[in-house]
Amino acid sequence: MIINADLHIHGRYSIATSKNMIPSVMAPQAKLKGLDLVATGDALHQKWMALVEETTEESSDGIFSLKDSVRDQESSENNESKFILTTEVEDIKRVHHLIIFPSIESAKIIRSKMKGNMEADGRPRVRMNGKEIMEIAHEYGCIIGPAHAFTPWTSIYKEYDSIKDCYGKMPDFLELGLSADSEMADTIEELQNIPFLTNSDAHSPWPHRLGREFNELEISKLTFEGVRDAILNKNIKANYGFDPRLGKYHLTACSKCYTQYSIEDAIEMKMRCPCGGKIKKGVDYRIHELSKWKKPHHPMHRPPYIHILPLAEIISITHGKGVTTVFVQKIWKEMVTKFNNEITALIHAPMKDLKIIDPKVADVIKAFRNKTLQIKSGGGGEYGEIILPAESQNSTLNLFM
Repeated sequence: MIINADLHIHGRYSIATSKNMIPSVMAPQAKLKGLDLVATGDALHQKWMALVEETTEESSDGIFSLKDSVRDQESSENNESKFILTTEVEDIKRVHHLIIFPSIESAKIIRSKMKGNMEADGRPRVRMNGKEIMEIAHEYGCIIGPAHAFTPWTSIYKEYDSIKDCYGKMPDFLELGLSADSEMADTIEELQNIPFLTNSDAHSPWPHRLGREFNELEISKLTFEGVRDAILNKNIKANYGFDPRLGKYHLTACSKCYTQYSIEDAIEMKMRCPCGGKIKKGVDYRIHELSKWKKPHHPMHRPPYIHILPLAEIISITHGKGVTTVFVQKIWKEMVTKFNNEITALIHAPMKDLKIIDPKVADVIKAFRNKTLQIKSGGGGEYGEIILPAESQNSTLNLFM
């Protein structure tokens, strides 16, 4: 069985998270995206787990579905995604870890053993190191790995030069995050045998946030055990996510004027720009420090990493209108209705059918599929920009405007 899974999100009690991030909203929106399975997030937060237990029920081992009592009258289990219990944890060195749980009971036990304020945020900050967190997670049947491993502020490679320095051994997986893809990560020798995950880290339930990165997994059955085995046995068929060049810290650049520098020039200039600004180390620089090879060495088990962008974002940049405008949402709804969900429209829908709905948007989707989309990389705190195909719109647009 092949499923699409987004295994890292946050619930409504996390900082800077939409109040609409509740299971009854997330389940149908995730299905519109094309996800079969979505994380609950925040499984160590008492109020959030009370809401999860109130609104969902276990439909198979470690997998949860909405209760009939919270489901819209026009909805059914067939047009909703199912849930798996997860959390993100911040350790004593501000490194973030992603944990996937086999049961509500395991989440409650682990919560009782964590040292820290478990209610201050959906993502708890604990007075424990990575090794201690992993030992507890494994003791109670969870799988664990570093979250968004290459981000500048709260990642494992922000703090350590080797994953083993954090955990004492290799974790169960590594989450790439929005800042990196497997082309970048597979230049690092110690990552050759570890499976990669790509997840949205969404703080909003709408399809331009939920599932913006996801994994295609081959599982024997839709249970925690099935998902766990797919990850541990490297039965990941594809990772889908942002082109990391769009990130605002992808390249090394001045944080004041955003001039981009080669790593060699930045070092020679002692990380100071002539404008007086500080040159901010990019993800490219950090991977340069960690890598053994200049080009990626993909192991046999490594699946393809496919660059995508949320459909509403593509419509927005193509027509120069806001993601939530009636204009953009009308086209989005027409495409999703035609092709059953957003992922199918982005990845599998015939180009001739997309062109009937909107030829300009179809051209941008085609450029993504053909890997011909031009991107001006971000750096220094400035997001990257997409240069649209001439037949769509002869201009450069900032994705995150």
